[in-house]
Amino acid sequence: MAQQAKKSYSFEFKVEAVHRLLAGEPKSELAEELELSSPKLLESWARTYRDQGSQGLRPKQRGRPPKSAPSGSESELERLRRENEYLRAQNAYLGKLRDLREQGHQ
Repeated sequence: MAQQAKKSYSFEFKVEAVHRLLAGEPKSELAEELELSSPKLLESWARTYRDQGSQGLRPKQRGRPPKSAPSGSESELERLRRENEYLRAQNAYLGKLRDLREQGHQ
């Protein structure tokens, strides 16, 4: 048995199909006319259209999102201040840990 490749439909095609379905055309006849694999596909598009509007029918980007480049909005000074704050907190934590160990040995 040969598997059918998954067919993709354009945004305009989906919107037109949903408009025709919402105008009252029978979904089984419409699915057959548009050569869709199932009337359920029309129902799914119509549900998405009702929930998210036409933008919900736009193709989604597939795969892992691209790695974001470091934002240029953060200045070097801000980055260094953040790093300095982190290192001070780390130093304070290690100092307290050392004090607690010394108290335990006495």
